[in-house]
Amino acid sequence: MKEKAYFENVNTNNELKLRKLIRELPSYCMQFFIGIEPNTSSRTRIAYAYDLSCFFDYLHNNNPICKKMEIRDIPLSVLDQITPLDIEEYLFHLKVYEKDGAAHTNEERGLKRKLASLRTFYNYFFKNELIQTNPAVKVDMPKIHEKNIVRLDPDEVAELLDMVESGEQLTERQQMYHERTKTRDLALLTLLLGTGMRVSECVGIDLDDLDFKNYGVKVHRKGGAEVVLYFGDEVAEALENYLIERRGINAEPGSTNALFLSLQNKRISVRAVENLVKKYSKLVTNLKNITPHKLRSTYGTSLYRETGDIYLVADVLGHKDVNTTRKHYAAIEDDRRRMAAKYVHLRKD
Repeated sequence: MKEKAYFENVNTNNELKLRKLIRELPSYCMQFFIGIEPNTSSRTRIAYAYDLSCFFDYLHNNNPICKKMEIRDIPLSVLDQITPLDIEEYLFHLKVYEKDGAAHTNEERGLKRKLASLRTFYNYFFKNELIQTNPAVKVDMPKIHEKNIVRLDPDEVAELLDMVESGEQLTERQQMYHERTKTRDLALLTLLLGTGMRVSECVGIDLDDLDFKNYGVKVHRKGGAEVVLYFGDEVAEALENYLIERRGINAEPGSTNALFLSLQNKRISVRAVENLVKKYSKLVTNLKNITPHKLRSTYGTSLYRETGDIYLVADVLGHKDVNTTRKHYAAIEDDRRRMAAKYVHLRKD
């Protein structure tokens, strides 16, 4: 029987996880998740389930009506009794709260996501005329203070790849495994840096997704779309070197078609790639917290500097809205605007 593709397994596991979470929520929540299913990914629905669990847990502990009943028994009519002020108090509570003996915090982005989840939840029932009020839409979104985009400089990229090849500065324990993994690690990091793909897209690549004739690789985007990303000679060389090694490995059942394997001969996980990037990048820079997503930012920066085409960068990175791309690379646009002043001379020297 043919192995399921990586993204199919992820969706199946996410669906099972979601159903388990829904069982802990009020019964009408199932209707909400069925209603939003056609327009959301399984990962997004799980995020909604976690956020709604947090909301109903707060109601159960703080609302006089809901305190008297189990979370599963909280009726839909309660939603009509909640005011915008109640939701603002809920968001204030989320900034710092204690649960199961541990302190939890939410910063601006966490609060924004939880309010967005609540808005989607209320909008569904309000649109379907199952409730009369929609207080969530009256609560302002938390203001997000933009952070500087962390990325590797060109010399740091070269140093990182050199470090993977040589293994210098690795600990004695790390060097024990380095000879076994360096070809794979170099191919994986070169692919991330040379295409800007997401780490989830990278670990999901199968052997038959590679096309060396056209220098392309098929990936499954976050929203489910299937696209081909193209790579250059450096990426092709690193992949071909790794494939010589990969073809000699007998992968475990369920991973026989996976491109990148762990030391256990199973498809490499997202967490393993994150640890791999962290291990090597710490040898290059201590000041920057480099993750696979920062390698994606590094690629986007390089592509934009070389082409100046924000629409191309948005397309290659898989951004649905070019404004998302523009926001991330606004600093580079400012650099380019500054350069314009050097090209116009009003009087000759």
